[in-house]
Amino acid sequence: MLMGLALLGTALALPQYRLQAIKQFHYKGSTLKKSTMPCTFCHVKDTGGDPWNAFGENLRKTFHENLDKSIAEAIYLVLEKDLDSDEDGYSDVLEVYAHTLPGNPESKPTAHVEALKTDFAAAGGLKQYQPAEKKK
Repeated sequence: MLMGLALLGTALALPQYRLQAIKQFHYKGSTLKKSTMPCTFCHVKDTGGDPWNAFGENLRKTFHENLDKSIAEAIYLVLEKDLDSDEDGYSDVLEVYAHTLPGNPESKPTAHVEALKTDFAAAGGLKQYQPAEKKK
């Protein structure tokens, strides 16, 4: 069990998890290009690994607390909490929608919060990030 938990910490940084997020967030591109989704989406360093930023830590914690869930479900659970991990005035889900970094307070949407919330709701709101296995 300890070995599994130790591996889980590094497993979250594996490319398949980043690819899942790219797909789930409907980001253009299906490759691991930093222009599609940089490592700093969840990590402090642009090369990934430790340390994790506040959003990445929220994701790790949620994944550890829900080992029976897929990474897609864990991502959704984090967004569903409607947190502002980096405390920049924009919730994580709005930053995902605006393609900014939810764990970096220097990366935030240019649109006003209320306007972004309106656009987000019109685009389908949180439901657009629901895992495919839950949409059935």
